Amino acid sequence: MQGIPATFDFPSDRAEFRHPAHRSGVELYRAHIVQHAFEPHTHAAFGLGAIEQGVERFRLRGVEHLAPADSLVLMNPDELHTGRAETEGGWRYRMIYLDAEVAAGISGEAEWWFADAVRVDVPRARKVTSLLDRLWRTPSPLAFDGLLVELLRTLSPHVQRPRPVPAEGALRFERVVDYLHAHLADRITLEQLAALVHLSPFHFLRRFRAHYHATPHQLLMALRLQRAKRLLAAGVAPAQVAAECGLADQAHLTRAFAWRYGVTPARYQRQLLGTVPRPAGARG
Repeated sequence: MQGIPATFDFPSDRAEFRHPAHRSGVELYRAHIVQHAFEPHTHAAFGLGAIEQGVERFRLRGVEHLAPADSLVLMNPDELHTGRAETEGGWRYRMIYLDAEVAAGISGEAEWWFADAVRVDVPRARKVTSLLDRLWRTPSPLAFDGLLVELLRTLSPHVQRPRPVPAEGALRFERVVDYLHAHLADRITLEQLAALVHLSPFHFLRRFRAHYHATPHQLLMALRLQRAKRLLAAGVAPAQVAAECGLADQAHLTRAFAWRYGVTPARYQRQLLGTVPRPAGARG
């Protein structure tokens, strides 16, 4: 897309992703963000990490959170959130994104859930930072898996048990979210969604926004980009990803992806796969 560089718009901002080749459902991330403001987005996985320096501000569950240095950031799968710097020098942090089934398999405990998105726990935050750095650097699959177990053991005291039962409104709107997942590439109207839960369109919109702290369109875009992330990680060409996710074209994908994840689709794919697939029919 014209005007979207291969990196952030701001030279001070940096973000990197990495996948371990031997372990699916695991993604590592490290970044230093000074000026970029992340658009609302989700991850189809637990987002677990620590702030190394500075303070992050983000909105999640309708509440503004501040995550200072040496604090833990603990996000459940599919939670819509934003992110921006609260301090002049930005914030530096590391995260790991773990599919729920992977987290259960590593920890030996099902139904992980975090009630608090931010926990100030200096010893554990520093240990998590160290473990995530070692996970990033280790070339050994065996060592990597051992560090994963140690990481989840370190975070385990902050898990809420038992997992809270979804409120009645959440159960009702699950039908809408399932519909959005199933129709990412379609043109969706407010009337279609409202009919799923037998409400008038704007009554539905008000109720949906009150529950998710986002409009249906914001959630739809977050789900589209979440799907795009998975397809790019699987090696699908960005132009095809855009079509499969209901985005206007590759330029739209590039703009939307960069503002939610901090890198362009092509750079994200290079970081994970070491290459970008050629367009269909390319010679060479």
